[in-house]
Amino acid sequence: MSTEKTLYERLGGEPAIDATVELFYDMLLKDDLLAPFFVNTNMTRQRRMQKSFLNHVLGGKQYDGKNMRAAHAKLHLTDEHFNRVASTLANAMTTLGVTKDLVDEVIAIAATTKDDVLGRS
Repeated sequence: MSTEKTLYERLGGEPAIDATVELFYDMLLKDDLLAPFFVNTNMTRQRRMQKSFLNHVLGGKQYDGKNMRAAHAKLHLTDEHFNRVASTLANAMTTLGVTKDLVDEVIAIAATTKDDVLGRS
C-alpha cells in the first residue's frame, strides 16, 4: 500500500479547500470581468458546490454536482474568463501560504477542465 499523500492531503484536506474557496470567491466577486457572472447566483450554494468539486478532483470526497460542460454551457465563457479564474484560484492559494509546487499541481488539474468549461470539443 502506498504511503504517498494525495494532493488533497498535501494541501491540508477539507479545511484548506474550504478556506481557499472562501478567499477565491471573495477575490473573484471583486473582479470586474468575472463578477457579472455571479449577479444572480446563490453564492452560498455556489461556494458549497465549488468546495465539493475541488475536494473531489484533488483526491478527497465524491462530487455529485453537474459536469463542467453542463454547469457552464449557458455562460459563453472565453479563454480570458477561464484564465482569469485560474489565476484568481492561484492567487487565493498563494495568499493562504500554499507553496508554488502545490499551486502548480492544482492549476494543472484545473486546466484539464478548460475545453469542457468553454464548451469545446
